[in-house]
This record gives sequence, structure tokens and C-alpha cells, in this order.
Amino acid sequence: MAEPYIEEVEYLDVLTKTGKKTGVSKPRGDVHRDGDYHKAVHVWIFAESTQELLLQKRADCKDSWPGLWDISSAGHISAGDSSLITAQRELQEELGVILPKDAFELIFVFLEECVTNNGKFINNEYSDVYLVTTLEPIPREAFTLQDTEVSDVKYISFGEYRSHLAEADPKYVPYDVNKQYGLLFDIITKRYKENNEARSLVLQKQLRRYAPVSLTAELTGLGDADKEALILLVRAAMIMDEIFYLQVWHSNPVLREWLKEHANVSQLDNLKWMYYVINKSPWSCLDENEAFLTTADSAVKLLPEATKPITGWKGVQYRAAFPMLKPSGANFYPPDMDKMEFKLWTTGLSLDQQKDAMSFFTVIKRHSQVSWDNHIFDSTHLSKGSTYDLYSILYSQEYHSFLARVSDLLHKAGDLVSSPSLKRLLHSKADAFLSNDYYDSDIAWMELDSKLDVTIGPYETYEDSLFGYKATFEAFIGVRDEKATAQLKLFGDTLQVLEQNLPMDDTYKSKDIIAAPIRVVQLLFNAGDVKGPQTIAFNLPNDERIVKDRGTAMVILKNVSEAKFKQILNPIADACIAKEQHELVDFESFFTHTICHECCHGIGPHTITLPDGRKSTVRLELQDLHSALEEAKADIVGLWALNFLIKKHLLPTSLEKSMYVSFLAGCFRSVRFGLEEAHGKGQALQFNWLLEKEAFVFHPNETFSVNFDKVEEAVESLSRTILTIQAKGDKEGASLLLQKYCTMTKPLKVALQKLESIHVPVDIAPIFPVAKSLLE
Repeated sequence: MAEPYIEEVEYLDVLTKTGKKTGVSKPRGDVHRDGDYHKAVHVWIFAESTQELLLQKRADCKDSWPGLWDISSAGHISAGDSSLITAQRELQEELGVILPKDAFELIFVFLEECVTNNGKFINNEYSDVYLVTTLEPIPREAFTLQDTEVSDVKYISFGEYRSHLAEADPKYVPYDVNKQYGLLFDIITKRYKENNEARSLVLQKQLRRYAPVSLTAELTGLGDADKEALILLVRAAMIMDEIFYLQVWHSNPVLREWLKEHANVSQLDNLKWMYYVINKSPWSCLDENEAFLTTADSAVKLLPEATKPITGWKGVQYRAAFPMLKPSGANFYPPDMDKMEFKLWTTGLSLDQQKDAMSFFTVIKRHSQVSWDNHIFDSTHLSKGSTYDLYSILYSQEYHSFLARVSDLLHKAGDLVSSPSLKRLLHSKADAFLSNDYYDSDIAWMELDSKLDVTIGPYETYEDSLFGYKATFEAFIGVRDEKATAQLKLFGDTLQVLEQNLPMDDTYKSKDIIAAPIRVVQLLFNAGDVKGPQTIAFNLPNDERIVKDRGTAMVILKNVSEAKFKQILNPIADACIAKEQHELVDFESFFTHTICHECCHGIGPHTITLPDGRKSTVRLELQDLHSALEEAKADIVGLWALNFLIKKHLLPTSLEKSMYVSFLAGCFRSVRFGLEEAHGKGQALQFNWLLEKEAFVFHPNETFSVNFDKVEEAVESLSRTILTIQAKGDKEGASLLLQKYCTMTKPLKVALQKLESIHVPVDIAPIFPVAKSLLE
């Protein structure tokens, strides 16, 4: 006798009123009966050539809005499922259209709160609204309709459809286009009606903020074998670019190739490409990561198997999508993963697995997405009941095709170079790329003593603004400036003295700070995570194990510092600093504070003991707030340290006033990077604190000066505040501090508007003629 058919009950995750997961799930019927908040997806298919949206006609048997025209595809997100997979699956089940994740652009989240069926159906629903952009309409006969859900489909002009909704046409499911859902139509209108000439002018203005500068270095101290190795190193560095493009967003590499390929089509296309090269993504670094491109500018991809085959039709051509809002997790995590999901997942892991999840060198993925991608055109493999868990994968696996090439180049270069310490670095880094263990190669980098200076690998975590865990790949290749390096030994040798005198409680101070080696380098090539504003120095590694055991080392890029001082800081001082303090802005003070900033990354709290006795790190406790606060700490404690060293007669008294005024001018330089960027955020915090404490003075003629009577105390008080927050791992304290002071106050706005009006560059766009000639 056959088993009786029992319909599977669909469970939904219950959300708070603000849309956060509660950890509770309930049957779908109960959710709508009780009015619980829950999640769904809306997927709109838009045809560019006809400017039409695809609508589906809801089946007559549906429990809500039967027989009415509605969204292309929609559905609830079942408990434990992800938004993106649900969007892909609903499109496949309802319409027979199977698309990869790069076809889906999340455009906004829509909250619908309504009651129907005489109060029996309460719908409190957060919907992730996705847009799929195709070049042409999909032929009617290509669809495979799910008859229990959909009775028909049609394309309609988006303007006409908006009118139907505005007039509350009873043949269409109602959406209030005068409220949030109007965004759909606003986005499409803006995207396709924008004037090309106006766009070109905006891009030209954005490009003018970067001053092109040639950075060169003398190769006279290098032998022929070293120069041959240098060519291999530049080639290896260029692969860091390839990985970084992918780390930013999964469709970023195809966007780059498309823009490059079409750069000569028109002036606008050329400007798009030029500005993309600076930002390395469609999001503008200097504009709070606002998108300067849209999916309409992106690559076209052909998918012959997306629907059932139709004679004479080659298949779906779609735009590789990216969201207008830069994803906080970049491409390190699934795009639809939130902090709560990550927390719930990691809570159930072993300690070793938790370390992997939070490691610098792993990517977080979904089993479900990988399964879907692997069987994307074979629906017999798709299982609605499969486990949708997160898992971590090592960089050495995720980026193996790139890293194997880099490893080979580094081994070849290592065989050629004359310096034993560089030879060790290159071979150990080549091994690290394939093993995912960077400890030995980072030690080798710290001990590098070579004319040719190389930094290559995954280091900074700014791109991961979700948690600040994941490292991006980068490369800096330069030539050591031996004379300048010798002059800076003082800073590395005094780190322990500085640590013991830091303005914070003695219980938080470390007893075993190690002298930090400092190398001054003339940069001849960089790649990878070097987008937008250029760094003038870096302090590495970020691995807390090495910082605790061996300290850090720093590299100062002298030719970059000189270019920024000449192109940017001098004009800023002329415009913003009070006349009587002009002469106190000088390169020596600017460069010396840069060095001290990097030194101060190596002191202060790193590995900490929490109030409950647990051992942790500042990075893990402060998460996404760590980068901004750490940059602010290095800056302000760097000022404190300079003052300390002057009083100990270890630095000349000529710096006593110039360091503060040069720092003030530098505030405007860094804040122009934007308050979404860690350095800009940290600089706004410092400027506003010092202004509030009257250490900086804003004059009626809209210039600024330093109050030398109050600046020392103000610098010390902010240093103490930040160091104490870090020592306690106090995320709430960090959040409150940044919320209060990391704002674009009126004095900052006045200064920035003045600099924009006289066209002072915000940063430099480096050109590397030496590297270019080597490759040629």
C-alpha cells in the first residue's frame, strides 16, 4: 500500500522589526497568521533594448493576489536558506530561467507591511530586490512556466508599468511607487536617461583630483642578475593585481576586461577606463565608495543554456552585475551573508575551525552556492533540502591558479638575486603562497637587508569592512635608500622606551617591545591593493603572533612622500594655514611624522587580556572599527612620541612647532580620502577632537592655526583615550568615539570646499617608467 502524501511544511526565519534574525523559525502559515517579520526575494528581469520589465501573471490558485500581474519572480526565503540562492532558484522553478550569481544585482531592500484576506493574512516582509539586466527580451516560448505559480508572462515598458501601479490598476498587484518601490523605476530611469556629456564632465572632475606623477629609482647599485630578477618580480607583482580584482567583487575582473576592451570607443568610455584604473573597481575611493559606474556599463555575457533552446535564438545575453552600494564583505564572504549568520555559524565550530573562519588567509563560501554553480544547468542535481552551510577555504586553494604562477616567478627570481636575505625571502614567500603559512616568509621579510626591496603577499584588511579579518594581496618593489635608512635607526631603537612612557595605565603596557627595523625605499612599482590614495609607508606584518614575538618592520616610500608634499601639502598649507604659521609646514616634519606613525603601529595594545580573563587581540574585539581606530592611534601617538623624543633631546627642537602645523595641514589631506576610508575616518576623529579642545583654531578668514599652549595636552588626552579603548577591547567605546568625532564638521567642510575650488589634487596617480622600460 502506498504511503500517504504529506506536504512538506515550509519554515521561515523570524526577524525582528528591524530585519535582524532572531534565531527562531516557524511554519510559513503561522508566520503570516501571527504577523511575524520574515524575508523574501523579488527578481525583476529588465530588457535594455526595449526598456521593458518582465511580468508574470500569478496563478489563479495563489493564496494572495490570484490572477494579477506581478514581479518577474518572487518567493519566501526558507529557514536556513540564503537570499541569492533563493532568487536563483525561484527564477528557475517559476520561469525555467537558470542564471549564475553574477546576473543578479541587489538594488534595495523593500519592507512591505500589509493585511489581506479579512485580517487572516498578515504580511510583514523584508524583500531583497534583485535586478537582472538582459540585452534583449527573452522569447515567450523560451520560458518554462510552473503552472501552480504562474499562468503567463509578458514584457511591458517600465514607464507604462509604473503608470498602471500609480493608477492602482486592478489587473496588477499593487506597489506604492510614490514610496520605497519607486526606487526600481528611479534607478532604471537614471541609469538609461543620463546625458553622456554630463557623465564625461563628472568623470573628468573626479580624475583631476589625482595628479599624475612619475616615480623613478636609480638601479646603479644592482647587478645584471638582480635586474633580470627585477623583471620577474614586476611580473609577479602584476598577478597581485589579478587576485585583488577578484577579492573586491566576483564580477570585477570581467568588468575590468570589458572597460579596457571598449576604452577607445568614445571619450566617455575612455574616461570610465581611466577612472576605473585608479579605483580598481566601480566604486570611487574619494567619494565614500559611491559607484561611478552601473551594471549598464558592465560586461555582456552570453548564456545559451539559460532556458530551453529556441531555434534561431542564441540564448540569454546579460550584464555581469555589481551592486551600487559597495559590499562591506567584498568577495571574502557570500554577498548575502550578515554578521548574525557568521556568528551563529562560528559559535558551533571547534577552536581551530573558528581560527580558520577568522583567519587573514581564508575565504568564506556557501556549500549551496558552490553546488548550484557546479550544476547550474542540470536541475536534476538541485535539492531544495540541501544543507546551506558556510565553510572556509584557504587562499592557497581559492587563488591557486594565480599563486602557482607567482610562486614559480619568485623561485626563479630567488635563484638569480645576489642578496642572501632577499634570496631567503623570495623562496620562503614562494612556498607560503602554496602552503598558506606565511609565518616564516614574514620573518624573512622583516630581516630583509638588500638593495632591492620587495613586499609581496596578503597583508592589509581595509577591504573587509564587515569584520576586518581578511587580507588583500599587494606588492611594493623598490630600491633601498641606504643613507636615509641609516639616519632613521633612532626610531626603531627607542620603541621600548616609548612603550613604557605611553599615556595609558601601566598594566596595559608590554615589557618586550622589539626594535623595529625601518627601511627607506624609492618605489619603482606597486600593484594589488594600492587603489585610490597611495600609501606613503607601511608597517608589517599584521599577524599578531609575529608582532608579539618579533615586533614589526616598516617601509617608508620616500619618493611617494616627496611627491605628495610637493603636489598636495604645499598647496593645502597656502590655502588653509594661517599666514603666520605657513613657514612651519615643511617636508622634514611631514616625513618624520610619517616614520613615527608607522613606528607607533608597533607599540600599544595588540594581544590583550579581556576583563573576563580571556586572551584576544584588538583586531578581533574591535572588528570593523579596528582599522580606523588603529590609524588614528598611530597618527596621534606618533605626534605624542615626537614631542617625547624632542624633550629627551633625541630629535632637534626645530621640529617642536613645525610638527604640529605640518600635522594640521596633513589632516585636510587625509580627510579628503573620505570618511569611509580608514585613514580619512581616523583623521576626522583627530581633527575634531583637537578642534574641540582648542588645540586647533578656526579663524574668521577661514584659515587654521595651532594653539601651542593647548596642543600637547590635547594630543596626550586623545592618545590615552584610544589606547585605553584598544587595551580593553572596548568595541562600544570605539563606536561611541567614532560616532561623535568622525563627522564632516563645518570647519572641515569649509577647508575641503576651498581646496576643491582651487583644484588642489587630493592624491597622486603614480606612473612607473622604470618598470615599464624593464618589461619592454
